[in-house]
Amino acid sequence: MIEEESIGNVKKFRLARSVAGRPLYFTCAYWVDGLMVDTGCAHTVSELVNAVGDLAIHSIVNSHSHEDHVGGNAALSAKFGAEIRAHTAALPILRAPRDKPLRLYQRVMWGYPEPCAGLPLGDVVETDKHRFQVINTPGHSRDHISLYEPDEGWLFCGDAYVGGRDRALRRDYNIWEIISSLKEMAKLTPSILFPGSGNARPDPVGEMISKIIYLEEMGERVLDLHGKGWSRHKISRKLFGHEMPIAYITFGHFSGRNLVRSYIDDRSEPRS
Repeated sequence: MIEEESIGNVKKFRLARSVAGRPLYFTCAYWVDGLMVDTGCAHTVSELVNAVGDLAIHSIVNSHSHEDHVGGNAALSAKFGAEIRAHTAALPILRAPRDKPLRLYQRVMWGYPEPCAGLPLGDVVETDKHRFQVINTPGHSRDHISLYEPDEGWLFCGDAYVGGRDRALRRDYNIWEIISSLKEMAKLTPSILFPGSGNARPDPVGEMISKIIYLEEMGERVLDLHGKGWSRHKISRKLFGHEMPIAYITFGHFSGRNLVRSYIDDRSEPRS
């Protein structure tokens, strides 16, 4: 399933594998001035290639190496001769995606990407008309970056910003780094945010600040209860309620208990 939208000079492709006509989980790819930011998952490659049509693609930048953001790399690079760039930590995963086994829900929703060769990102990405700053935004993954175009106020943030109030976290995420990355993005004062899923957000700084406040307040409450000797399970039930359906769909890979774990375990040992 694919939905297309033009937002000024940016073309957005919202992609999801569909079952019985229903999308499982949307992710976004963006095109601007010959640059493709992310490429969806393996299950939507043919739809994306067809939708791109004869648009020129000179380069592809991946916000991170997760399978729902790099699935079209190989096909688009082969068709257009586009150069692929990503964080240095992402490159081994792009070369050999099956070396990082996917869980059942990941295989069903997104699938294994085809291998591709990438080059490391520098500090900037340039197109004919634009110059994007490369911003390190870890937390969602170690290799996560965002692209900021200061003249336009565009911020392509991948999954560094996800809307809503988090009640669950994936086991390998770091909540404190997510908060730190949100603060760095808010400092840029972007005029429009292009996230890795969902809708583009005009004037997003207030939303990011609201999320930072919520996550920090929840962190204080988690650590306070932990200091009082509460179990992690009890803290999760108290602050985040019953586990959300995603905890059962992912067999616990996403859960409130993982969010509590990260607040406690990652607070003094940030990952590089």
